[in-house]
Amino acid sequence: MSSLSELHQAVAELTAAIAGQALDPALQARLNTEFGAESALARRLRAACDQGVADGLLCQREAAGIRYGRVFKPEPALQDFSVDVVDMQDIAGPHHVHPQGEIDLVMPLDADARFDGHAAGWVVYGPGSAHRPTVRGGRARVLYLLPRGLIEFSRA
Repeated sequence: MSSLSELHQAVAELTAAIAGQALDPALQARLNTEFGAESALARRLRAACDQGVADGLLCQREAAGIRYGRVFKPEPALQDFSVDVVDMQDIAGPHHVHPQGEIDLVMPLDADARFDGHAAGWVVYGPGSAHRPTVRGGRARVLYLLPRGLIEFSRA
């Protein structure tokens, strides 16, 4: 099975498990409890991302020192989430707003790397939230899910 098909299958399992749930702190807690960084599903997601990058299929674009790319557009099999993967090292990305929220799986490549202050695991941003995604302490990959693929970049 290719890294992209494995990634799609793993994301479909995840999104099926959380379909219809609010993107809020309770979902973040649930994800970290049931699908934490050392869970079988999170390991599958990370392995598929790592292989996809190694194969040149993920993070194909680069801007301002950040490698990134949309992997899957929103579709019914993914509960209408899009899937993106970014690779960042000691950098802040562009400020943006999440009209319907964002779900991130933080996958540090360096032991001390933190994404928005978070170590390995899940981070959930609610609808209308905004941030300047930042990795400090080394290099990390982040898989992020956007409801309906919605994101609004801003100058803030």
